[in-house]
Amino acid sequence: MERNTQFVGQSTAFLDSVERASRAAPLRRPVLVIGERGTGKELIAERLHQLSRRWQEPFVTLNCAALPESLIEAELFGHEQGAFTGATRARAGRFEEADKGTLFLDELATLSMGAQERLLRAVEYGEVTRIGSSRPVVVDVRIVAATNEDLPRLAEEGRFRPDLLDRLSFEVITLPPLRVREGDIHVLSDYFARRMATELHWDSWPGFTEAALRSLEEYQWPGNVRELRNVIERAVYRWENWHDPIGHITFDPFDSPWKPEAATRPDPKVSAVPATRPAPRTNYDAVSDLKGAVDAHEKAILEAALARHRYNQRQTAKALALSYDQLRHAMKKHGLGERTA
Repeated sequence: MERNTQFVGQSTAFLDSVERASRAAPLRRPVLVIGERGTGKELIAERLHQLSRRWQEPFVTLNCAALPESLIEAELFGHEQGAFTGATRARAGRFEEADKGTLFLDELATLSMGAQERLLRAVEYGEVTRIGSSRPVVVDVRIVAATNEDLPRLAEEGRFRPDLLDRLSFEVITLPPLRVREGDIHVLSDYFARRMATELHWDSWPGFTEAALRSLEEYQWPGNVRELRNVIERAVYRWENWHDPIGHITFDPFDSPWKPEAATRPDPKVSAVPATRPAPRTNYDAVSDLKGAVDAHEKAILEAALARHRYNQRQTAKALALSYDQLRHAMKKHGLGERTA
């Protein structure tokens, strides 16, 4: 299969979702796919199409959030020439393009109420009318829609049509986030890493260190599988000695000691007095060994500064107003040798 349509995973929660999609695929009924970003909603939509009797017909995708409200209806239902400013020729909409196939509506919750009303009629009666036309066109389209929003809650708040929700929710497939897919982080990490190693023409795959695997397991993955793929491929790409297991994982590619600070405009109503950061409170009553407490504090400062400057000792020494030799002496004193892989 293509690199972006491969299903990889072994957890029960994930396999149950895939199995539910497989069972719903042969039916003509609409399906809602719910899940956080990066959980594979479009992959499930493609599976619903490929395992249906429509697999040789068009699979048409529309991201409802990618277009302004003024154009979304024209994109969905098409328009006639001169229907609005800029409509220099007639154009079929996505419904007509997907006739006899599947129409995947991603980010469904972003549709305007007007577009939802017209979508309801299209789903209910199988008819669409181009903007600027009075003649409906009959279409045979299977709808698969996806969102990361709580649609029942939006319907209660009046931001989504309850009748449209009822019509689209014949089957609802909720995809589990990566953090609850037991065992899948290791499986997916190995899969993405081996693929990247092959792309980089490595002779063999050295694997990950135990510490790296542990950090992958402990991370919460707000971006789910999409984020995991980027993190793993970046770790492989940046690793210089492919004979040794990968031991460094960068979760935030924007993390840098030279990251620009956000520009803020000064408030003229506020006096231009530099703000001072309060010093952290220390429980001095608990200190029973002054030398040990001072040494521990000094070591913590050194460790934080080294990490902030990516273990560049000259940059760290400059940031701490030390000479290079003074920094080296302090590192030796606290057992902070060269950083190992």
